[in-house]
Amino acid sequence: MKTDVTFLSSDLKLAGTLFLPDTPPAERLAAIVVSHPGGGVKEQTASIYAERLAREGFAALVFDAAYQGESEGEPRGLEDPFQRAEDVKSAVSFLTTREEIDPDRIGALGICASGGYVPYAAQTDLRIKAVATVSAGDLGSVMRDGLGRTQDPRTTRSLLELAGAARTAEARGEAVPRQEWITEAVDAETHEYYRTPRGHHPRAVQPWPVRSLDQLIQYDSYALIHLISPRPLLMIIGSDANTAYISREAIEKAAEPKELFVIDGGTHISLYDKDEHVTPAVAKLTAFYAALTCETS
Repeated sequence: MKTDVTFLSSDLKLAGTLFLPDTPPAERLAAIVVSHPGGGVKEQTASIYAERLAREGFAALVFDAAYQGESEGEPRGLEDPFQRAEDVKSAVSFLTTREEIDPDRIGALGICASGGYVPYAAQTDLRIKAVATVSAGDLGSVMRDGLGRTQDPRTTRSLLELAGAARTAEARGEAVPRQEWITEAVDAETHEYYRTPRGHHPRAVQPWPVRSLDQLIQYDSYALIHLISPRPLLMIIGSDANTAYISREAIEKAAEPKELFVIDGGTHISLYDKDEHVTPAVAKLTAFYAALTCETS
């Protein structure tokens, strides 16, 4: 059972979908905010996880980030990590207003880039009682250092120069400079998901405004990750994911209680939609979120 909803985040109207169990329980529901990958939309992997969590008895809210999908914000496609974190907090605020939701039993799940945004938001939003990620990515680290930290520092400076030039162009009233960031040459698996019928959605992953770059480069998903404690943290990765090191390093920085859960044979993208990898991920998430209690703080 799902319902289209809207709520505000920094005065921008966000479009969301609230998934509820088909058979409502006698008491108010525990709820999970599910935040989509960078450039993705709510209809893709976020809804796969939300629908399955609803089958397990949770309410689950997916939404399009500001500037993306069906949500408001200009320029379209902007990837602003600070706004993305604010969107997560605003989603929590929305859930606290729903009669069917227990405001003391709200958790959050971030997928890919939102595996950075959700922990970042939860560091300071204590209303999020349990924090989980799937195939977490830290776009700040990736933009600063490259995937696997292989980027020449001179490249980082050149990206910042591009972002500055883009801001100047926008200030002069020129068209918003944009850059393609999903190419087959860079990452064939990601390209297959977003650019073929496997996971394609017409509102997802358009060329992004170049000034996304300087906002991302100054952002650090996990600098204060220890502040999530004593609330529980779960990070799920595939054993063959090229981003697995990001979750491993984040878990090292985090305080207890924390857990890294590895799905054998999984890749970064296979955890988005491949049933053989999504199913064990959802089973782990179900057990993790079942422990949500109002005493967690």
